[in-house]
Amino acid sequence: MKMKMDIDRIVVCLFLLLVFAPWSIYSDERLLVGMTIVQNAADRGAVCLDGSLPAYHLHRGFGAGSNNWLLQFEGGGWCNDVSSCLERAKTRRGSTHYMEKFKVFSGILSNNASLNPDFYNWNRVKLRYCDGASFSGDGMFDNGTSVLHFRGQKIWEAIIYDLLPRGLSSARMALLSGCSAGGLATFLHCDNLSNMLPKDARVKCLSDAGFFLDEQDISLNYTMRSFYNDLIALQGVEKNLNPNCVRSIQNPKLCFFPQYALNYIKTPYFILNSAYDVFQFHHGLVPPSADLRGHWYHCKFNPAACDATQIDVLQGFRRDMLSALDSFQNSSSSVGMYINSCFAHCQSESQDTWLAVDSPRIHDKTIAEAVGDWYFDRKITKEIDCPYPCDKTCHNIIPSPQVSLR
Repeated sequence: MKMKMDIDRIVVCLFLLLVFAPWSIYSDERLLVGMTIVQNAADRGAVCLDGSLPAYHLHRGFGAGSNNWLLQFEGGGWCNDVSSCLERAKTRRGSTHYMEKFKVFSGILSNNASLNPDFYNWNRVKLRYCDGASFSGDGMFDNGTSVLHFRGQKIWEAIIYDLLPRGLSSARMALLSGCSAGGLATFLHCDNLSNMLPKDARVKCLSDAGFFLDEQDISLNYTMRSFYNDLIALQGVEKNLNPNCVRSIQNPKLCFFPQYALNYIKTPYFILNSAYDVFQFHHGLVPPSADLRGHWYHCKFNPAACDATQIDVLQGFRRDMLSALDSFQNSSSSVGMYINSCFAHCQSESQDTWLAVDSPRIHDKTIAEAVGDWYFDRKITKEIDCPYPCDKTCHNIIPSPQVSLR
């Protein structure tokens, strides 16, 4: 009888652990972290494009890192018209119903001290992306037959309010990061997070592949500017742009671009980007609409196949990126940067590029080392790589032709 009671207690304890503890498992040495649905989000009007509840993945910190928080926005493009948003709402980019229930935590999210020495024992959170406007929209589309919820701003707020009582409200250190569209989201919400945490907390922000340039394409059109203008108008984003930027610039919509918004962000910032970011190369500099005959096809998917004229165009893009960053490079030590010459997009989430034996380096410094030195004020970190093709440490990660702007 006693043995049966002991077994019953063990079963109950295991059940409580499964229900109330952050859900994570290890598979082939990979850390898989379970999804948490924000149950009361609808009360705040915070829902995905299709009306489903938003979500995040939390892996708890421990030891000296138990009061420190790393929040990472998921990326995944945008939608700037009703048809593309309706399509997106039927995928994991617009609905938690279609999302995988576990996410791999690697790179900057790893819990392995040898692979992520500065942040491995922090509370690490992946914020799932399901609004199509970098967590910044506030509107709705309803034509009587179809409904779209543009609630990115409210999703951001709902997740933060869900995390505050879970320990975020007493954070001693915090780092807001994100990749691609998630990297852009850090520019939109950096100061907001700082204002919501204790005044004595060390709060900083990191954008990975989120420094999208306001740049003419090879046909001299502003493809990205036009795309963002439509997105801002459709999803009601303008009201959530940096108010100081909006008041100071003739075209307020340009404040969606990091190069304009960064001037008005008070929180310390680190910009991690490739000078030849493949997403911007393929969709901003040489979008399909500007290369109808496919002259750039081979160059896009193999830099070694680029001819001299195409290389000159790419070097011009690099110069424009460095020019946009010039004032920040020469500003205070609170701004850090790591601009390498790899054909890549997002380098903090992958272990191969974050910190590994053969990961990319500038002046023999890895991305992980550079970010850690900047965050903890160990060294001033403003690393600018030499032009392509001089860097032999690069991992050129080029997507398949099917990857689109949306």
